[in-house]
Amino acid sequence: MKEGQTRIPSGCAITGMIDKTGKRMSGAAVIRSISVMRDRSNGLGGGFAAYGIYPEYKDYYALHVFYDSRAARKSCEKYLAGNFEIVSLAEMPTAKNRKIDDVPLIWRYFVTPLPARLADSPYDEREYVARCVFAVNTCIDGAYIFSSGKNMGVFKAVGFPEDVGRFYRLEEYEGYCFTAHGRYPTNTPGWWGGAHPFALLDYSVVHNGEISSYDANRRKIEMYGYKCTLQTDSEVIAYIIDYLHRRKGLTLTETAAVMAAPFWQIIERLPAEERAMHHYLRTVFAELLVTGPFSILVGFTGGLMALNDRLKLRSMVVGEKDDLVYIASEEAAIRAVEPDVSRVWSPGGGEPVIISLNEGVA
Repeated sequence: MKEGQTRIPSGCAITGMIDKTGKRMSGAAVIRSISVMRDRSNGLGGGFAAYGIYPEYKDYYALHVFYDSRAARKSCEKYLAGNFEIVSLAEMPTAKNRKIDDVPLIWRYFVTPLPARLADSPYDEREYVARCVFAVNTCIDGAYIFSSGKNMGVFKAVGFPEDVGRFYRLEEYEGYCFTAHGRYPTNTPGWWGGAHPFALLDYSVVHNGEISSYDANRRKIEMYGYKCTLQTDSEVIAYIIDYLHRRKGLTLTETAAVMAAPFWQIIERLPAEERAMHHYLRTVFAELLVTGPFSILVGFTGGLMALNDRLKLRSMVVGEKDDLVYIASEEAAIRAVEPDVSRVWSPGGGEPVIISLNEGVA
């Protein structure tokens, strides 16, 4: 398909890679991979998620924050100081890049909940942190926490993804898992907060496609305290995954079965035990079925999940080489990093690909 002189092969680009041994690699590789698919984006959003990048602060939550003003920063830091011990704070290291403009203030904090505040709250530690993230993002004008996990971080901006990666000096980071996104927004604005990945705690999501079920998904998930504030449908996917996997305790396979549930006629032909499971998931979590064309990569502590919609209306391929697994919208993006992959395949619609670190790897 062409729009003007720009080729848009079903829009947006996603790529990811993970070393199952936990060995850390430079962020330069994921920049190289996503840059191959430049013609899938239009410069209105790019971003990365990286895992294992803060080993010296691995026991602390890393908060990456956009600020519109110094006043917003002052208000946010006052709120953070009242709820967390801040063990480190500094401006995010960046490199000047003439292709990245309208840059907000970008700060990074390593924090842990104040014991007394956590003990007085009705929540466990992770829920406490999530609630604080939403409090900042909905109540402090001009402040937005866009990354809040441990030993991981999200880096995003308005721009082509390779420019965004260099702006954040991602080649200087080392992690065991990376994901990346090049955005081609079709019905939502291109702005810093709306760039992918979308993240909450250690879950991060990059998404290619459109969510026709967005209103139903959003209404349902906001019943449980989540707030969709970023003017793009993709945001809701991160909250659905957090709700199903962290709060409800579903496995990632079950989470995928909710989001990309098989059609009823397929379910009815399944073996009895499997059929009963799908009946339960489709009945209890009906409003969290995600419809419309999509392919997503979900990063989490210790792993990576890839998932297509049940009709596979967006492209996604997987490649393997020894202990490395690569997933991308196009095979070319994999071979740009590892030309000699030993196996390449395309997952089926609704078929999750879940890669975890090898047993015993911290």
